[in-house]
Amino acid sequence: MALASRKASAVKIRVLGSAAGGGFPQWNCNCFNCDGVRHGTINAVSRTQSSIAVSDDGVDWVLINASPDILVQIRANPALQPARLVRDSGIAAVLLMDAQIDHVTGLLMLRERGSPLPLYASAQVLADLAHALPITRVLGHYCGVDAHPLAIDGAALTIAPLANTTFLAVPLLSKAPPYSPHRDDPHPGDNIGLMLQDSASGARVFYAPGLGQVTEAVEAAMRQADVLLVDGTCWSDDEMITLGLSKKTARMMGHLAQSGPDGMIALLDRMPARRKILIHINNSNPILREDSPQRAELAAHGIEVAFDGMDISV
Repeated sequence: MALASRKASAVKIRVLGSAAGGGFPQWNCNCFNCDGVRHGTINAVSRTQSSIAVSDDGVDWVLINASPDILVQIRANPALQPARLVRDSGIAAVLLMDAQIDHVTGLLMLRERGSPLPLYASAQVLADLAHALPITRVLGHYCGVDAHPLAIDGAALTIAPLANTTFLAVPLLSKAPPYSPHRDDPHPGDNIGLMLQDSASGARVFYAPGLGQVTEAVEAAMRQADVLLVDGTCWSDDEMITLGLSKKTARMMGHLAQSGPDGMIALLDRMPARRKILIHINNSNPILREDSPQRAELAAHGIEVAFDGMDISV
């Protein structure tokens, strides 16, 4: 990705990783998809664990979630390493959607910063990362963390140095991570969706890599968006059970499957957005195979599948 001059422009989103936790192929999985992509016997490409980067000038970026694959993702995206100084990064800040392992452990890889890492997350997420999984305490012995509690009351914010992008948290109904002391006692802020808005044009992107239940507030936010970048984890609710990979349904794991009368496809069909894109694709999902019937069904509904390196401009 070429570096750009500092000037007002459209919000830019780079998909750093498009897979669910474990990536694709998952290290210990020999399902049809994982075995096939390893051996080149299916029409599919590898993917790292889900994360996006947001910029409005192509120079400074806000990282949305920090996956365990962050170092691979930085190497694959030169704009995140602009080399203006002997030690440098294009990552100006990190915003977390939740405290899940596959969204936060990459923070540890940023420990060599020369200044405290600006970190935006809900009070619930910051508490989990200070105590239950004490990543912020560990980072205190390295670069340090400049924590910013993220409001979930409908107030938008800007994150310096991005001057032309606003960020608005939309609370989701879902569980905290398994390690959280309130795993079975959900709190507002455990998980959020995120509305990104270009302050000049007013164009909006709604991002929710984990979306298990669609409340009235969430559906209203989705209807306002020009681009939807949302949960594509599983094709069917019983997918993981059928393949012998888990005893949990997609909904039990906090994800709305694509198929079925109440699935993601039916939801997206109701939305006026000009682009509808699925992200956070689990290794079991047949939509990873570009020539699968399920992939063709998505295309028939005007739904895209995110891939690592995908660019989205608003």
